[in-house]
Amino acid sequence: MVSRDSSALGVEVVDEVLTATRALIGLSARSLGVLGEDLSAAQYRALVVLAARGPQRMVDLAEVLQVSASTAGRMSDRLVRKGFVRRQRARADRRIVMVSLSREGRRMLDEATAVRRVMIGDALTALSATEQRAAAAALRALSRALGEIPDEDWP
Repeated sequence: MVSRDSSALGVEVVDEVLTATRALIGLSARSLGVLGEDLSAAQYRALVVLAARGPQRMVDLAEVLQVSASTAGRMSDRLVRKGFVRRQRARADRRIVMVSLSREGRRMLDEATAVRRVMIGDALTALSATEQRAAAAALRALSRALGEIPDEDWP
């Protein structure tokens, strides 16, 4: 879903961010591979959303992930089978399905984050201290613009 004309932003800027996101997606995939978990990027993202935002109604999880409710349901089915999430009906309204991160899901997410921190730290050693600070500032601003919740603000 594209909402703006990227030409107004400058093709070079957009291209640089595209390149950086490819590199970060690759790093993310490698970090999951190190753990030996059979986990897709979309499933990992669902776990991050649950860690950052707490238990979610299935419909809200689908909205945050920008997928259909049925896709979110199938994804949560797979994550339940892996033991990474719990799914239960709300007490007040049994029609509402709530999804939450399990202890095992949190453990796996913490392990993936630890691996990723090392990989990112290794990559950052190729940059000067000034470049590291500039990259951190730019990525912080981009993350905010994309609605990402910083780790330190997770419940």
